[in-house]
Amino acid sequence: MMKLWRKRVSEAEASTASIIVDGARKATGGRAKTRVVMTMAVFFGIYATIAGRLVYLGFEDAEASSGPASRITASRPDIVDRNGEVLATDIKTASLFAEPRRIVDPNEVIEKLSLVLPDIEVEQTYHKLKSGAGFVWLRRQLTPKQQNDIMQLGIPGIGFRTEKRRFYPGGETASHLVGLTNIDNQGISGLEKYIDDQGLADLQASGLAVAKDLKPVRLSIDLRVQHIVRDEISRAMEKYHAIAAGAVVFNAKTGEVVAMASVPDYDPNNPYNAHDKDRLNRMSAGTYEMGSTIKSFTTAMALDSGKVTLESRFDASRPITIGNQTIRDFHGKGRVLTVPEVFIYSSNIGSAREADVVGIEGHREFLHRMGLLKRMNTELPEVARPSEPKVWKKVHSITIAFGHGMSTTPLQTAVAAAALMNGGKLIDPTFLPRTQEEADAVAKQVIDPKTSENMRYLYRLNAEKGSGKRAEVPGYRVGGKTGTAEKVVNGRYSSSVRFNAFLAAFPMDDPQYIVLSIIDEPKPEKPGMAATSGLNAAPIVANIIRRSASLLGVKPEFSHESKATLVSYQ
Repeated sequence: MMKLWRKRVSEAEASTASIIVDGARKATGGRAKTRVVMTMAVFFGIYATIAGRLVYLGFEDAEASSGPASRITASRPDIVDRNGEVLATDIKTASLFAEPRRIVDPNEVIEKLSLVLPDIEVEQTYHKLKSGAGFVWLRRQLTPKQQNDIMQLGIPGIGFRTEKRRFYPGGETASHLVGLTNIDNQGISGLEKYIDDQGLADLQASGLAVAKDLKPVRLSIDLRVQHIVRDEISRAMEKYHAIAAGAVVFNAKTGEVVAMASVPDYDPNNPYNAHDKDRLNRMSAGTYEMGSTIKSFTTAMALDSGKVTLESRFDASRPITIGNQTIRDFHGKGRVLTVPEVFIYSSNIGSAREADVVGIEGHREFLHRMGLLKRMNTELPEVARPSEPKVWKKVHSITIAFGHGMSTTPLQTAVAAAALMNGGKLIDPTFLPRTQEEADAVAKQVIDPKTSENMRYLYRLNAEKGSGKRAEVPGYRVGGKTGTAEKVVNGRYSSSVRFNAFLAAFPMDDPQYIVLSIIDEPKPEKPGMAATSGLNAAPIVANIIRRSASLLGVKPEFSHESKATLVSYQ
């Protein structure tokens, strides 16, 4: 019995031990499986994270994925002309950067880069590559070929970042008007700067200047007419061997600048010479003695005073001597002249006597009223301030009457002339579209409508019978006034160095446009010829009107050309 009990106990112990061993084995196997599963989960998580990051980087905007945030170039709105033609737009370009911490041999990098960029600044680039910084610019705004050639070099530690830069499809055509941006796509001149000053710079700084949200900025400029104006002044500068030339087409009804150019100019896509002193915008940023074009305002002033009529006469038989100055006529008639004769013969003596009728204070007040002696109010930032004597004396009034002794800009001369033609309303110039109603709301009545009517008659008379004959364009009834001003050389007026201008309006029965041309220091077209404005500035205006009038919507009329009658008093 005892043996049987012991046998059963041994069997029970063996069974229990077997169960314990099997349990231990199962427990060990379970833990191993758990560890494997956990390890697989960790690795899966790591790979999933890497894969997700790669997917994220693949869809991320390349422009925002490299380079310091403070240097990201912001978007700008397109600039278009009045017909929607693009004058300025953003394009994408590649810029070269380096990560100095990854550069092993700066000398080798510079040596390779110089094969593509031979003008690279060696010393500056070397210091950048040795700086140990995480990011440095090496060259902004590469050409596609430069980018491709650098990529072929296979240099570790350098890369490319896509940026925005400004592109001007018309090149030089409207460079002075549209202006420029800097390397970070911020406006620094012209209407590009004006746009920034209107709030774009704040949008860029806050990161809200998103391309799709920026509407194009439409200008009053007509690109077709702009091309004609620049073409004509470029030809004239070459033909007459002048140092500069310029012209403007101005809407006398709305105050819109339809076209304006000044040469020499520059290519805004490669503006290396944009700041040269001879490449300023002479039409708005330069001031000049405008010569006999100012006689337009002297005559208008005399008529508007009520003390002078078209039938009034002035003695121009003898020169006027005041102090140590003697006032003479260029081609004097040596007799009494009517007001129309004073105008078409461009008599200095007659103009001086017209000013004398009004008086010194009245003369100065009138020129200020016409906006000729105030800084012009317009969108273009490059606007010069006119100059005048600090204290006006009689000698100043007499010389200013025929265009010597005060300086103003050609553009505001055209603006003031519009008031002489449009019924007497002075309208500040604009480079943005403006309706007739908007123009009427800002216009100032500066002369009597009857004075304006008389000035239209005198302008047409001068084109038919006076110095403005070379500005005639059949069918378009042009009127105008010449201006040949002697320039000051070494403190004295020089009879051989001139600044010429021609101030015109058309069609004279109801002037829609003012056209003003200037040409600086022209030479005679042929030996023995003169170099007066009637021979060089007037033809510029005629060519501009001939080529652009139909584009401006002015229809020619040949059936009843108006003929002005000159009343002469012998």
